This record gives sequence, C-alpha cells and structure tokens, in this order.
Amino acid sequence: MEQREIDEKFMRRCIQLALNGRQNAKPNPMVGAVIVSRDGRVIGEGYHVRCGEGHAEVNAFASVKPDDEALLRESTIYVSLEPCSHYGRTPPCADLIVRKGVRRVVVGCVDPFAKVHGRGIKRLTDAGIDVTVGVLERECKELNKRFITFNERQRPYVLLKWCMTANGYLDDNFSPTMLSTPVTQMLSHKLRAEYDAILVGRVTAERDRPRLDVRHWSGPNPRRIVIDRNRPFCPSADFSRPVIPQLFAWLHDEGVQSLIVEGGAETLSGFLQNNDWWDEIRVEVAAKTVTGGTRAPRLPDNVVQTRRDIYGDNVIIYYAKRQE
Repeated sequence: MEQREIDEKFMRRCIQLALNGRQNAKPNPMVGAVIVSRDGRVIGEGYHVRCGEGHAEVNAFASVKPDDEALLRESTIYVSLEPCSHYGRTPPCADLIVRKGVRRVVVGCVDPFAKVHGRGIKRLTDAGIDVTVGVLERECKELNKRFITFNERQRPYVLLKWCMTANGYLDDNFSPTMLSTPVTQMLSHKLRAEYDAILVGRVTAERDRPRLDVRHWSGPNPRRIVIDRNRPFCPSADFSRPVIPQLFAWLHDEGVQSLIVEGGAETLSGFLQNNDWWDEIRVEVAAKTVTGGTRAPRLPDNVVQTRRDIYGDNVIIYYAKRQE
C-alpha cells in the first residue's frame, strides 16, 4: 500500500472519531486523532469530546498504553484539523506533540481560526517534525463546514429549508397544511438539534405559530429568531437598511455558527437574493398536490443536487452551490 493510501486510511478513522463530538464539542470544531506506530499499529486514538475539555490530540496520547510510550518517537499522529498553537481553555496541542516527540504529523486541513491558521503547523515544522497537510482535505473541511464558514466568512453557516407539495406550493391555498411525514418530521428535528439557531419570518411566526424545537428528537433546542420589524432581533437592527447583513453581524457577535432558515417564502427568497447569504438548501417534496397557495422559492441557477433521499411518498433533496 502506498503512503498516500495509508494516510487516507487513518485520516478516515480521524473523521469517524471526530463525529462523536457532534453535539458536545460546539462551539469548538469536531476533531479526531489517531497515533500509528512505525509498524502500522494504532497505539492511540481520541476525539474532542466536549468544549472546555481535552482536545483530540490530548485524548489520543492519554490512550497510549505505558508499554507503547517508547514507540511514540517513531510514530505518526494523524489529526483531522491543524493542532492548536494558542492557550485557550486548554494548552496548545502543537506543543504537546513536540514534547511527545513523534516523528511525523499528518493534518487533514488548516484551522481557519485566526489564533491558529498555520501557526500550529509552523510550530511543528520549526521543531523538526515532518508535517503533511491536506490529506482528505475536502472531507475534513466538510466535517467542520459550520465552524469554517463562521471563521472565514464572519457569519453562520446557512441552511435554507422548506417543504412543498408535488406541484410547488408551501401551503394549501394560503392555509397551513402538514406535508411532512412522521419520519421526515423526526429527521427535521434531528437537523435542528445540530444547528445553533433557527429563523422564520414574521408572517410564518404569526400564521403557523411554529415551535421550532426538537420535541421529536433528543438534543438542544436551537435559538429561535424571528425577522420582525416590530420586534427587532437586536436593539441596533435598522429595517431601513438591508436586514440580512445586520443579522449576520449580530449572530457572529453572539457566537452563532450555524443557522436554519425555515420560512416563509419571502424570507427564504430574501436569503436567495445574494449568493453569499446561503450555503446549502434542503427541500422536502410531498406527494400531495393543491390547487393554489404560496409558491415555493425558486432555486438559483447555480445549484447542483448533492443528495436525494426517499422516505415513503416524500423525497428530501439537498443542493449546494456549483463550484466554478
């Protein structure tokens, strides 16, 4: 097996481990680490379990058995995200790796967080450690797309989401109608548990009175936000100016890394006006048809379908921006 294939094999394991921190690592990124001896044996594994506690590298080193400590100087540590180089709630992981004396570090992707962003890698190379960067980079970035978007774009990762009839309406002649099935409703609530905040417009809030919680799943309720000029989302909101950039600035200041926009049609269309105001679209299509009502938003021209899941009579389709 070539070195590239070996590196990808263990980086996939890092990603697998990292996903265990989906709920509790926030607002920190999900990170996995694997320590491999020179003869290809895994001697340590770890992931970032909970914000404020040990990072993936710390937990991986802690899992190494005493009899295997001597192997570290000839070992490789694989990490899905660049090791941190600053003091936060925990000491720098880059310094720990240097102290442990491993010979090689393989990094999935660079950390976009300003206090790290290449500094962890530099700390390792300055110590004479062989560093490889960019193994399964796309997959590692996808793992922490919300964290990365928040740090690179200074706004939350935005998912636009709606459910419509087979003939393209959001309701039944302007009256609320249940289009989701029990299964797809459960999946919707699972999604909510993975996001920091959820947003609807004033009309949807007043007409549908959505609870916007996770009652059909286990996890934290997302922060509830309503776009309403009579009840501004923050004291400084000025509705005589474009609202979405103000919303993004406020959410960034509040540390909100991910946002679901669930409606209504006008609010969703507002986000779709600017290609930089959204990241992903999720559309559930029910088998039901109606004679009229509120038209579903029109998909932008620059989208590509990334996934299509069938649940009974309903279909959930995911879209992303077409890469130039």
